[in-house]
Amino acid sequence: MTPIETVEAFIDAWNRIDFDAVAEFFSEDVVYHNIPMEPVVGKAAARAFIDNMQADRIDWVTYHIAAAGPVVLTERLDQFDLASGKKISIPVMGTFEIENGKIKAWRDYFDLNTYVSQMSD
Repeated sequence: MTPIETVEAFIDAWNRIDFDAVAEFFSEDVVYHNIPMEPVVGKAAARAFIDNMQADRIDWVTYHIAAAGPVVLTERLDQFDLASGKKISIPVMGTFEIENGKIKAWRDYFDLNTYVSQMSD
């Protein structure tokens, strides 16, 4: 798979809420960083973070995707229906670094206040 195909398949796994498949895209030493928060390091830690989502529905809409070699950039709208009943919709810019077909680094840039305000409604 090309780096773009890898990221598109990764997003598809999120949309299916198939966290086993999501985790398989990570390298063992992945760094997952939601930029307003602390980074998560390692496949096991990233998987644990993802398992805490407790989402009933996930729909990531990709508006734009581009690659320069192994680096893929995305402009997305990430939407979640949480088990708590909360509905979250966050515009996101994402950067993925692909190495040997795996995600070695993943950084998502978004406005934390947008997330927090939707969680407190």
